[in-house]
Amino acid sequence: MLLSPDLSARIAEARATHPKHRERDLAAVIGISEAHLLAAEVGAAVTRIIADPARLIPHVGKMGDVMALTRNESAVHERRGSYLGFHAGPHAAMVLGEEIDLRIFPRHWVHGFAVARETDQGVKRSLQVFDAAGDAVHKVHLGPDSDVAAFDCAVADLALPVDAAFQIAPRAEVDGPRIVEDKIWALRSEWAQMSDTHQFLAMVRKLKMNRLGANRAVGPEYAQRLPVDAVSRALEQSAAEALKIMIFVGNDGCIQIHSGPVQRIAPMGPWQNVLDPRFNLHLRVDHIAEVWRVVKPTKRGPAISIEAFDAEGRLILQMFGKRAEADTDTRGWDRLTETLLAEVMA
Repeated sequence: MLLSPDLSARIAEARATHPKHRERDLAAVIGISEAHLLAAEVGAAVTRIIADPARLIPHVGKMGDVMALTRNESAVHERRGSYLGFHAGPHAAMVLGEEIDLRIFPRHWVHGFAVARETDQGVKRSLQVFDAAGDAVHKVHLGPDSDVAAFDCAVADLALPVDAAFQIAPRAEVDGPRIVEDKIWALRSEWAQMSDTHQFLAMVRKLKMNRLGANRAVGPEYAQRLPVDAVSRALEQSAAEALKIMIFVGNDGCIQIHSGPVQRIAPMGPWQNVLDPRFNLHLRVDHIAEVWRVVKPTKRGPAISIEAFDAEGRLILQMFGKRAEADTDTRGWDRLTETLLAEVMA
């Protein structure tokens, strides 16, 4: 999709009609992607920039305390901190800070924008990255303690020409649950031999399956279904017991991880929220179609997760008990998942 000459007028009309809409929602009203919306507004407030994380993330690391945001259709993961411990790679990259913890897949970092928009609260600055279809991959929002000069330096270094080509590709088809019946025994055998959770995706891809298909096929020793309210209940119980947990939310281009306790759990309509000073989670519980308790063998003992999927089979989020290198005690989390499972079996 190329930029059309009348798009600016349509955007101006939509902004006037829906002044409180976020850009994602505004784009949906107009019928375009969020990246397309920003591309049409390139000028004083919006600059197109190089999206390559190997170029972009080192600049973000100089901005100090910022807010990292990664989302999918059903969950938004927001974490404050500094981008430390960046490791670049052509196929996968990582940010391994104590607060900002990311797994990055660079081929999906296609369209980049720097935004400095005037608001009633002053100038709001952000760096925003989108995939080929124009859907959000990752965003960085500056706050009151962020280094604005570092932001300006990033824009100057990464800016693309105003007339640089811009095109939106069709969205990829959703990969629903996939099971290969004649490989189920191989799945069960190889699952039992796992020694690290990172072996999981390579295993299921080799067998021509995917995450939800594998959960459905492997059998109750390793995966059992929970009620759809299990995620909310796990969050609430984790907060009540001050458990240290890990919450993964991602899309094809980025996975963002919170590690630590959660405190303030605040349901609002269809949303279940974590509203803590340094971490926010916004989860559309009405999008959850399946929840699984999954057990993966590792060298340090079983890694037990709760995994939520939408009606099309897309992963919404995963939750684990937090493990540190010197601390493998996840008994509180493991017991919580067992309690949820026991209620199903009763």
